[in-house]
Amino acid sequence: MSKKAINRLKVVLAEKNMSSKWLAEQLGKNEATISRWCTNEVQPPIKTFVKVAELLDVKLTNLFND
Repeated sequence: MSKKAINRLKVVLAEKNMSSKWLAEQLGKNEATISRWCTNEVQPPIKTFVKVAELLDVKLTNLFND
């Protein structure tokens, strides 16, 4: 059984036509770090999710699966 995807970062980036490279630049993070967030391998701190929501102009709740 695959582990549940907690965040929808990859989906939201795709919906907004934004790349993980762009997000990495905005946040001053390594692209590999963003990639691990997108695959739900690791989760960023909640304040990072807040920043991502602002950058992508989405509600914070849009970044998470129900």
